[in-house]
Amino acid sequence: MFIEINYQINTYTRSSKNGVVHSYTRKLGIITFRCDNCSSLFTRARGKMDPKRLSNNYFHVCNNCDSKKFAQKKKIERRSIWDKNSSSLEDISKL
Repeated sequence: MFIEINYQINTYTRSSKNGVVHSYTRKLGIITFRCDNCSSLFTRARGKMDPKRLSNNYFHVCNNCDSKKFAQKKKIERRSIWDKNSSSLEDISKL
């Protein structure tokens, strides 16, 4: 689950060919997620993520969890919805 975006500003210095020291800043975006498998908080650099995945339309799994097992578990849940009989009495909004 997507939580928030924080920005970290890093200041660096460099020297030019003439020996003059210049300072410059870089803004690093850090994204906070909640793991959909174990519910722990974890962070990722914004530059390492696809911008489309920065929403709650996608599942997010931390490095401690196995993403392949999580994907298989979600596949089974979705398959169980499609295997239901059309004449079942279950409310469609609860699927």
